[in-house]
Amino acid sequence: MTDQIPITLLTGFLGSGKSTLLSHVLAHRDFANTAVIINEYGDVGLDDFLVVHAEEQIVEMTTGCLCCTVRGDVTDTLLNLMAKAQDGSIKAFNRIIIETTGLADPAPVVHTLATDQRLMEYFALNNMITTLDATNGLLTLDDYEESIKQVALADQIILTKTDMDIDEAGLHDLKVRVSQLNPIALLYDRNSHKFDLLPLFEKIKLDKKAKAKDLQKWLGDDKLHHHHHSGSSIHSFSIVIEDAVSQTAFVLALQLLISRLGKDLLRIKGIICLQECPEKPIVIHGVQHIFHQPIELEDWPHEDHRTRLVFITRGVDKITIETYFQTWMNPQHVEMLKEIG
Repeated sequence: MTDQIPITLLTGFLGSGKSTLLSHVLAHRDFANTAVIINEYGDVGLDDFLVVHAEEQIVEMTTGCLCCTVRGDVTDTLLNLMAKAQDGSIKAFNRIIIETTGLADPAPVVHTLATDQRLMEYFALNNMITTLDATNGLLTLDDYEESIKQVALADQIILTKTDMDIDEAGLHDLKVRVSQLNPIALLYDRNSHKFDLLPLFEKIKLDKKAKAKDLQKWLGDDKLHHHHHSGSSIHSFSIVIEDAVSQTAFVLALQLLISRLGKDLLRIKGIICLQECPEKPIVIHGVQHIFHQPIELEDWPHEDHRTRLVFITRGVDKITIETYFQTWMNPQHVEMLKEIG
């Protein structure tokens, strides 16, 4: 499955600088082998670019980047792109960026990419980037539930318009708010001299040989203090389970938790120590009720061999989740499950 083409979802509220970011991608030679799927050509102002040829809504930029619009269903668009690359009518690509509409909840697209068997043969969701306007980001987060979700689900958040006339206090408040909604995301300043587009879209390398620092960065729990913002229902926290867990009990507990609270579990990431193979940790990653294929690491990347789970939830607090797992991981419970199993 390692040769799946990585997909980056690019989301962000209306006017948050998402289209400007995309136009830089399209004009950048390092993205020559990238296919960009956008909602409307008009959004990105493709007229600014020299277009090599247009065939059926797929346009090739002079930089080599391919661009097309979503025709109804994102699945059809992706499969159509793949078929054309395979029959040689468009050039091959090794990365895809999908722009989601500014008002949209990104979860349905995540769901499609993670569950459609036809797509999983060729593609894998790599990361989600959210653009946030520094001038009115706080107002947007106050007024629109969708924008809270866009921030809470993101792997990377890009603050745009930081070069505009904004006061330092306002920018500080926005950064605090973002870290409360999603402390595990990496935060970038679009106007910083260090800002580099390419690393944002690189394939996230979390495989069997994951190093401690890769895992730490991916889990993000070093940045995690139990956050709950009084003005919002988003909580973020990590829980630690001291003893190795029974695979049967853990899988069942997780399934029940997801079936009961799925839509409110925005993100779950974790490294798990199973009784069945304590020397090889399992890494899990879920967005809402959709889980990626777990990865078994060759060995523990650090000294701490406890199970650690990171949650970003809507309206579900740390105590609820901790109590839930304590109950399920109770040895009597586990024995009972094994008998049933």
